[in-house]
Amino acid sequence: MTRTVLITGGTSGIGRAVAAAFAAEGAEVLLTGRTPATVEATAAELGVRGLVCDASDPGRVQALADQLPALDVLVNAAGGLPPAATGDEPALAALLAQWEAALAQNLLTAVLTTAAVQDRLRPGGSVVSIGSIGAERRGGSYGAAKAALGAWNASLSAELAPRGITCNVISAGYIAGTNFFQGQLSEERHRALVAETHDKRAGTVEDITATVAFLASPGARHLTGQTLHVNGGAFTTR
Repeated sequence: MTRTVLITGGTSGIGRAVAAAFAAEGAEVLLTGRTPATVEATAAELGVRGLVCDASDPGRVQALADQLPALDVLVNAAGGLPPAATGDEPALAALLAQWEAALAQNLLTAVLTTAAVQDRLRPGGSVVSIGSIGAERRGGSYGAAKAALGAWNASLSAELAPRGITCNVISAGYIAGTNFFQGQLSEERHRALVAETHDKRAGTVEDITATVAFLASPGARHLTGQTLHVNGGAFTTR
């Protein structure tokens, strides 16, 4: 049976790569993004269905959910670094705005989307949310939001597992070839991030898409409520 997959933040980076991978296996893929032109272009390039939605806006998320078919996989890939303070606001107001943006982009997008579509997930389905190594180290507002993603996922798993739906987080390390650093990654910083790994290489979007594919596969049906660290050993667990 053809699977139906919804991917938030599917127009760039990891989200786009995940959409391409599921499309290549023949799944019916629906991707979302905030910018109509980008959604339309990406959907046309990948041969999938594009839906415009700001996943941090409850009204738009509900409108999205109301038009969806039954789903087999939800990938919460929307997120990113919050915008830098402009200096035009008082310090505390700017700090609040940054934290609110980080939480909205990296936590609430997943919470709202999952809540809106969870009744559409078929038994045996999967929810995969993209976290970050920033949750484990000096990640500021971004890292705090990604850490909260893991805590939320644990409670979500307890709620949905009785229906046969698994819920997991992929905590990604440094992934090259994305626009995560918005053009601000220096060569020195790149080398430092690679040096932290055990395998001495940057991660790739293919590393993440392969992990998503496994978590959504029959071989991972007893794996739920977990955060999987995909970072080449830059952060280890025991």
